[in-house]
Amino acid sequence: MKKMAVLLSTALCASLCGCGGSDGSSYKVAIVKQMTHSSLDEITDAICAELDRISAEEGISIEYGEVYDGQNDQAQLTTISSQIAATRPDVIIPVATLAAQTMAIAAEENNIPLVFAAISDPSAAGLDGLDYVTGTSDALDTKKLMDMMFASDPDIETVGLLYSRSEINSEKPIAEAKAYLEEKGVAYVEATGNTADELLAATGTLVNRVDAVFTPTDNIVMASENAIAEMLLEEGIPHYCGADSFVYSGAFVTCGINYTDLGIKTADLAFEVMKEGMESLDTFEMEGARKEDNYYVLDGNLITVNTDTAEQGGFTADVFADFGEVKEVTTGEGQ
Repeated sequence: MKKMAVLLSTALCASLCGCGGSDGSSYKVAIVKQMTHSSLDEITDAICAELDRISAEEGISIEYGEVYDGQNDQAQLTTISSQIAATRPDVIIPVATLAAQTMAIAAEENNIPLVFAAISDPSAAGLDGLDYVTGTSDALDTKKLMDMMFASDPDIETVGLLYSRSEINSEKPIAEAKAYLEEKGVAYVEATGNTADELLAATGTLVNRVDAVFTPTDNIVMASENAIAEMLLEEGIPHYCGADSFVYSGAFVTCGINYTDLGIKTADLAFEVMKEGMESLDTFEMEGARKEDNYYVLDGNLITVNTDTAEQGGFTADVFADFGEVKEVTTGEGQ
């Protein structure tokens, strides 16, 4: 599988060669996702669709070729970054933290603008304060999601914290969740893993020990969410999570952003950078987002509830309307 990905990356490298220095009517873009799962696929699909829309509307050419897939492998991402750097695209769009960190090194060496997508904590990832870097953040409002958890079930005694220790995205919200629960006097149990098998085993350790499970925008967990959600639902344990893609895969509820919207806004930001340069971001405003340092944090106020999961698990969802706009979905919808 890795060999195939390298071949695809090599082919894309060839297609992008000689691309530096746009003439204003033709642009070359390199898109790199950290790994394949429904969240990152949704984002990259939206980025590509929006670039196509912009291209048609503006009467210009925006070429992005095949999306690189790093397979969550540092060596693979490093190889991809070297190939991209040699092609000198007008902008690099990495999706998720590890991809962005790796591409940022290559971008700096070759003075290529970088517009990242879906970085929950750009500061912790070392992506803030860089004059050649901008992007979109899907930072989670942990307190609000935890408030929703206890509004649905005030009698929760123990919460499971399911995440990957290798995900920088998870560090801050897990710390916030621990602080919230400690202040409330509610016990918690941590369960972690870095592979699908490890995470399924970790999920199994939560059964009969917790009343609810919290997972932030963790890419490693998301890759196994279908199986995790099914396991928790069978035990009557609601899964509160950091993104709507988890909910489409069977988790109970989230209060966060829509990843299609994030992809669209990322593509719009990339076009602004290609057309006007990084300097234009001093005055650039993004609807539905606030600017922090050199990046944009999207408002995460949409509550997405899986009605299949709520009904099968007997979970209380009608209280969520008190927290904002509620969108009802079913398992597998939109995938």
